[in-house]
Amino acid sequence: MRSVSEFCQLASPLILASASPRRAELLSAAGIPFEIRPAHIDEGVRAGEDARTYARRVAVDKARAIAGQANGRPVLAADTVVVIDGLVLGKPVDSDDAKRMLRLLSGRSHEVVTAVALMSTRRGQSDAVTDASIESTVVEFTALDTAEIDWYVATGEPADKAGSYAVQGLASRFVTRIEGSYSNVVGLPMALVYAMCTQAGILLS
Repeated sequence: MRSVSEFCQLASPLILASASPRRAELLSAAGIPFEIRPAHIDEGVRAGEDARTYARRVAVDKARAIAGQANGRPVLAADTVVVIDGLVLGKPVDSDDAKRMLRLLSGRSHEVVTAVALMSTRRGQSDAVTDASIESTVVEFTALDTAEIDWYVATGEPADKAGSYAVQGLASRFVTRIEGSYSNVVGLPMALVYAMCTQAGILLS
C-alpha cells in the first residue's frame, strides 16, 4: 500500500509548459511539484478546426516545444477556449474585443474546453509518449448590461483570459451556474491531470 506522501509526489517535478499563473496556482494547491517553462508557439486557429481539435493541437504543440529541454522529465501543457454558437473565443486582442465576447456570453450558457497534454516516458520504455485529453464544462452567465460590461473590461481582468473573463475573480458575480469541473474553467482540470499522471506511471510507487 502506498503511503499518504506518495500520492502527492512525482518521481521528478513536472515541467509546466505555460506562463499562466492560474494553472500554477492549481497545481500548487493540489500538491503537485512543477517547474514553469512557458512554450512559445503559434496559437492561431487553422481553417476547419473545431474547438476540441484546435485546443488539442495547441496543447500538444506546447508540450512538444518544451520536450527537447526536459531531459526526460514529464511535460504538462494545456489550452483553454470558450465556445458559444460554434465560435471559439480565445484571449481578447483589445478592450473592444473583450466587450464583444462578453456580449455574446451575456444571459446564456457556453462551454469551456480545455485540452491537457502530458508528454512522459513510460516505465520500461525509452521513447516519450504524449497523451492528450479533453475536459468540458458548461458555464451560464447572468444577463449583463452595457454598464456592467464596460466596468468589468475597465478592471483589466479580461485581458489575458479565454472568453474575456476569470471565473475565480471579479466575473464570479456574473456566473449563475457551472456544470462540470470548476478548475477546468480556471484553466486546468485537476482531476483529469491527476488521472493522466497516474496512468502514465509518473507517480512514485
